[in-house]
Amino acid sequence: MEKLSFFLRRCGKAAIVMLFVVVINFLLIRMAPGDPATILAGEAGAVDAGFVERVRKDYGLDKPLPVQLGTYMSQLAQLDFGHSYRENRPVKDIIFERLPATLLLTLSAFAFSVICGVGLGLAAARRAGSWVDTVITTGSLIFFAMPLFWFGLVAIVVFSLKLGWLPPYGIETVGAELTGMQAFLDVGSHLLLPALSLGLFYMALYTRVTRASAIEVMDQDFVKTAYAKGVPASRVWRKHILRNALLPVITFMSLQAGYILGGSVLVETVFAWPGVGRLAFDALFQRDYNLLLAIFFVSSLMVVIFNLLADLLYSVADPRIELQK
Repeated sequence: MEKLSFFLRRCGKAAIVMLFVVVINFLLIRMAPGDPATILAGEAGAVDAGFVERVRKDYGLDKPLPVQLGTYMSQLAQLDFGHSYRENRPVKDIIFERLPATLLLTLSAFAFSVICGVGLGLAAARRAGSWVDTVITTGSLIFFAMPLFWFGLVAIVVFSLKLGWLPPYGIETVGAELTGMQAFLDVGSHLLLPALSLGLFYMALYTRVTRASAIEVMDQDFVKTAYAKGVPASRVWRKHILRNALLPVITFMSLQAGYILGGSVLVETVFAWPGVGRLAFDALFQRDYNLLLAIFFVSSLMVVIFNLLADLLYSVADPRIELQK
């Protein structure tokens, strides 16, 4: 009951946070330079003021800003994200088409970065000062300093153009119409380079955070006491060091959600990955307000959910931590 009460309180706070995020995003988008009505009129080949005013009226852009905000909030309460100016169809349909590709990319990169980063960080901490530690820390520093888009471009040149091992762009082979295991392997081959490009940077961060946290825990008295009692080293690392060293990692995992979604914009653009990140990049230049607001809403919701899960994971990693009221 205590955990359920905590979960419900956190959901209430998350709803308040989302309300503020929605309002701030709406105001920031509306204050951005550029008029979608003018852009649409230019694309239609009409430059007269009458046509621009008709377009502005059709999309409600002629109304005062508070009225536009109220209309948007009432539509959002009904899960209606509005109509896309550029695509000329409901925003909800566009988001649902692109969201699975982004979730596949970000979750794959997230799992890769956490598993490999924590594993390498523990290996470096266990052999601190050795050549293994030097290689791991140096490699993590290189990947940390490497821009996401630069690694993606180099990976395309090396593994796609030079070696021909992996496809350079897209989520599947166009026109192949594969099914079953062949379709799974085809998507996996397209996913490998984008996921590595997005995950290596965060893997380097997890490696360094885990190494520093594990070394700090190794010097604690309860670890020394466990060794003095003759507890096997593998059990000490699994039951004592790992569980306590993961607490800073869990905190960083909750923060990574927003960063990895931002990094997906670059990666999806480089690899022509048909996800929400690339969609946001296109919508920004096209001044597609409704589409941008929907993307920001979905991204913010994902970050809030990640933070909520991180709070719950604290009690799993260390039962001594009581859930705060």
